[in-house]
Amino acid sequence: MSAAMWTIIAVVIVVVVLLYIVVTYNALVRLRNMTREAWSGISVQLRRRTDLIPNLVETVKAYATHEKSVFEDIATHRATSIAAGTVPDQARAERALGSALGRLMAVAEAYPDLKADANFRNLQDNLSGIEDQLQMARRYYNGAAREQNIRVESFPANLVAQSFGFKQEPYFELENPADAAVPHVSF
Repeated sequence: MSAAMWTIIAVVIVVVVLLYIVVTYNALVRLRNMTREAWSGISVQLRRRTDLIPNLVETVKAYATHEKSVFEDIATHRATSIAAGTVPDQARAERALGSALGRLMAVAEAYPDLKADANFRNLQDNLSGIEDQLQMARRYYNGAAREQNIRVESFPANLVAQSFGFKQEPYFELENPADAAVPHVSF
């Protein structure tokens, strides 16, 4: 073979490698953006829920003034949820807030007049709807994170991922599977 032929073969190999790098890089960017979009969906639902909580607390407070510790606990966990910066921190904050909301609903069970209050029922329905949306947003986020993690770990894409600083995304997981269930709210 002539030197020109070796040069052509070398150029073809370099072009194929560069094309693979470009295609893989673009796929990683797409997956990273999908994961960010999915996290944004969770953030929106968490914000909706944390915005609803003060109204719910005030409604219950009007009926149950002696349950101060429950209200303080919710306020503390709500602030922690709003301030959480990472996926694991947010998951921990959501576990604590979900538990506090469960205690608030247990307090509400003890007040028949509250259960009949239209405002409370409306807030309760909104909370249930938000929890459903939050569960869907968590599933979407975890799916997007899974796809990115597969690509970041798979050979030879992992070489491109490491070169350009792509990394695995944490899953939004709850330690207790019961925390993932939509709170049962029946008054």
